[in-house]
Amino acid sequence: MKYYLIAGEASGDLHASNLMKALKQIDPAADFRFWGGDLMQEVGGTPVKHYKELAFMGFVEVLFNLRTIVKNISFCKKDIAEYQPDVIIFVDYPGFNLRIAKWAKEWGYATHYYISPQIWAWKENRISDIKRDIDQMYVILPFEKEFYEKKHQFPVHFVGHPLLDAISNRELVDANEFRKTHNLDSRPIIAMLPGSRKQEISKMLQTMLSITGDFKKYQFIIAGAPSQEPEFYKTFIKKKNVHLVMNKTYDVLTLSTAALVTSGTATLETALLKVPEVVCYKGSSISYQIAKRIIKLDYISLVNLILKKEVVKELIQNDFNKKSLKKELNKILDPDNRETIFEAYYELEKELGGPGASQKTAALIYNAIKQ
Repeated sequence: MKYYLIAGEASGDLHASNLMKALKQIDPAADFRFWGGDLMQEVGGTPVKHYKELAFMGFVEVLFNLRTIVKNISFCKKDIAEYQPDVIIFVDYPGFNLRIAKWAKEWGYATHYYISPQIWAWKENRISDIKRDIDQMYVILPFEKEFYEKKHQFPVHFVGHPLLDAISNRELVDANEFRKTHNLDSRPIIAMLPGSRKQEISKMLQTMLSITGDFKKYQFIIAGAPSQEPEFYKTFIKKKNVHLVMNKTYDVLTLSTAALVTSGTATLETALLKVPEVVCYKGSSISYQIAKRIIKLDYISLVNLILKKEVVKELIQNDFNKKSLKKELNKILDPDNRETIFEAYYELEKELGGPGASQKTAALIYNAIKQ
């Protein structure tokens, strides 16, 4: 069968690539055409656009790039019509994907959505579009099933979180070899995950790096995102105990004692790898003021949202500063606090529904289309 997938971010590339692998196991003749990234390209098929061309962050940034977004939407519709897929699989990225879904539904394409838009956080009115335009929804967070089915009477499939599989299937890193390869010494490591887009990396790294001189017993590693070039990060690195490691985030986290993490999927990855973390976020002042009025949540990190309590400290906007970051990092490095964090992380893992998300979703999609 012919599958058309649209993923617009690094996390979507990861989860879509694992879904494609699972679909190939069920359907060896599967033909893929996709918007995504390097991981999807490794699985095989025909790439249409890379997510690097699609990543615009924040309300203001989207407005500045509106013409490009409109052109991409028009091009995507034309490309789907020429390909004539058996199913379109939307992977998160709702601003773009829901627009394509509306058109696709009108033209009779099967529309399946993997990884729900976070309408429980904001733009809940999108539920009417989802009900109208999406044939099947596959959710990965435990509270999303109740949100859709009890609050909005829209049946969905809870398949568990695909990060459980991605993490359990990773290759184990040799600590000594890793340190040797990246010119690291024997000091414990603190990871820095400043995000994947240039805009957020620029905002986050300046403050993250400001505290490195106060923690000389540690060495810091910036986990470089696959969407960026090493030269971009190197302009920020001024101190000797800061290193850059590209495209090895899981290896960096596995060997880290603590982490400073930009809000997003990485906060959940860090927790599942059992690394105490401080969650950080800073956007443009206009985008933040808009978001603050629209988003009605007690927390911004998935760890805290899933467990419905503050397990990891969140430093947001003006609270994300050198003084607060230093204070919170000292807290999670304190042995007296770490055991409580680890206990919460094991609770989190149980809540996420166990392994096999990609396989469950692939089977549901394949059987639905076959029928």
